[in-house]
Amino acid sequence: MQRLNRGIILATFFFFLFSSPGVMSSGMADAQTIKIGVIGPMNFVQGKGHWNGATLAAEEINAQGGIPVGNQRMKIELFKADSNEFINLTDATNAMERLMTQSKVDFVVGGFRSEAVLAMQDIAMDYKKLFIGCGAAHPEICERVGKDYNRYKYWFRQTPTNSRYLVQVCLINLGTVGAILKKELGIQTPNVAIVAEKAMWIDPMIQAIEANVPKMGMKLVGVWRPSDKATDVTAELTAVQRADAQIIFTIFSASVGITFARQAGELKIPAAFVGINVESQKDGFWDATQQKGNYAVTLNTFVRGVYYNDLTEGFIDKYVKRFGETPEYTAATYDAIKFTLGKAIEEAGTMDAEKLIPVMEKAERVVTAAAKGKFDKNHDVVFGPGYATGITIQWQDGKMKGWWPNGWEGVTYKGMVPYKLPPWMVQKYKK
Repeated sequence: MQRLNRGIILATFFFFLFSSPGVMSSGMADAQTIKIGVIGPMNFVQGKGHWNGATLAAEEINAQGGIPVGNQRMKIELFKADSNEFINLTDATNAMERLMTQSKVDFVVGGFRSEAVLAMQDIAMDYKKLFIGCGAAHPEICERVGKDYNRYKYWFRQTPTNSRYLVQVCLINLGTVGAILKKELGIQTPNVAIVAEKAMWIDPMIQAIEANVPKMGMKLVGVWRPSDKATDVTAELTAVQRADAQIIFTIFSASVGITFARQAGELKIPAAFVGINVESQKDGFWDATQQKGNYAVTLNTFVRGVYYNDLTEGFIDKYVKRFGETPEYTAATYDAIKFTLGKAIEEAGTMDAEKLIPVMEKAERVVTAAAKGKFDKNHDVVFGPGYATGITIQWQDGKMKGWWPNGWEGVTYKGMVPYKLPPWMVQKYKK
């Protein structure tokens, strides 16, 4: 019995000796991982997109043995951090701090609400950690790189294009829909209403829209700013209808987008939609609006049946098979990890951020979310033909369809369809 007990003690000793992080055999050194923090509002669809995209990238990389780093291959290890940034800014900064101090990650991807990302960005910069944004659109986040390069050079934005470019696309869409109203309904000077949630990233967009609507031969009839979590926007919709708006320019990133689309459908507001409604990017939007979400419009990145390139088609198919739904644009964490970060590490042969930054700055890569992915001098994603354009979708007959770009600057993608006006609007205005 004593010999047996000594055997157990020795076995236990050697188990802990060789499983201790501080004692590595050459075989265990080969098992060293690249630690990547994935931060986002994990109880919301945007954060789930962050995690799912990162998960798919990590699974694919690890199935190939990991990323070549010098003379070894290193697998990806993901650390989920719930920023809760829709609800509490302090939760977001605490989540980022934990990634830095407790998880001790090498890199971070994600972030959604601009106010929160600005704060989380500062924490990542304090620790000199590469932070690849996959959700927040405010220009200031990247402009910081230009203003103080040495401090903010560790930040890159993978997606979306910044809110100035989002405005540009929305205004192109507005002009397209305005032309449809003139041609099909004889409305020569469309009335435009802006309905936008209260959020920082939207403020510069509204200023730009207000300035451009009159220049486009249209009339701005009002701006309404409900809460991003409003559960009733009847008052806003009633006011918009009283103002005789024929186009409603929506700017939503949170749950108010579902409320607005459902109630607009119930009331059969006789107006065409343009703009952004992030909630309408997800497959569940149709059921969430109680099947009243037809004709809702938003800018998007991934749409089933619409592809920028062969990588996009493969990614969407794999994502749907793995998670049972179309990827959110925040799922471009997949691109951030597999192509932007992964390829840079492979090319540089190191995880040293100082050596990775110049590689990332110069790279021009084919990615799933654009024809080509490239960063400008402020580490912002490049927008335009041949690069990131995004897709504008509309819900038609209970399905998400892509309708822009469809000939813009010579750019079109497989699977695009024409824009549709609500039939009750046609009935009211067609002569």
